[in-house]
Amino acid sequence: MKYVLQIYPGSTVDPASLSAEEQQVLISEYLAVGQSPGVIGGHQLQPVETATTVRVNDGETLLTDGPFVDAKEHLGGFLLVEADNLDAALDIARQVPAARMGGAVEVRPLVER
Repeated sequence: MKYVLQIYPGSTVDPASLSAEEQQVLISEYLAVGQSPGVIGGHQLQPVETATTVRVNDGETLLTDGPFVDAKEHLGGFLLVEADNLDAALDIARQVPAARMGGAVEVRPLVER
């Protein structure tokens, strides 16, 4: 089964406030998770300020700068995982640094046809 792991970095730890060495360790941890068995893809997203939201109302396209929702936490990236079951996908999610740094990782199964 395929799962998407949506990574919400949170606001407890600002990576920019970490030393260069701590930032490199963090990057290495994310790279290691990305190379874990079962991980078949993923990417970090640009900051929410770069988002554009598209809506179509009565045939008229409405564009809004910024994310769809005004929230404290925003999606920072994602991983696409193929796992035997939810528990295996959760094991990968536990390894994502954001999960222990004040953020969260939402694990959702994909609809497979």
